Amino acid sequence: MIPNTRKPHTRGFIQEQVEPGTTLYTDALPSYKGLSAEYVHGVIDHAESYAEGQVHTNGLENFWSLLKRGIKGTYVSVEPFHLFRYLDEQVFRFNNRKTKDVARFVDALIGIVGKRLTYKSLIGAAGLA
Repeated sequence: MIPNTRKPHTRGFIQEQVEPGTTLYTDALPSYKGLSAEYVHGVIDHAESYAEGQVHTNGLENFWSLLKRGIKGTYVSVEPFHLFRYLDEQVFRFNNRKTKDVARFVDALIGIVGKRLTYKSLIGAAGLA
């Protein structure tokens, strides 16, 4: 999470997380101006259109819609310190959305082999006595 969408925060986050030369498609938020110096940057201005060839944000908007629906409808109450866990789950679901349920379940099980999750670490109290 970033504190706000102002240019210093968005640019710093993008530079930390995204390799230079990567193709980025964004909306016309002014904070994204100047990304073309380091990235292949396609901009879609929703005041004019929602897609121009490959340049659109529809896939990301679909993902956020599903995430918000999951938080409001399935999980109901999400603590900020657990948000990354819910996000990871939704990323897994989204990236495997064309996979059959049984195969997705097996993939999830494979991902937990050899890992231990204690209640204290789950609630963020691992360092407490």
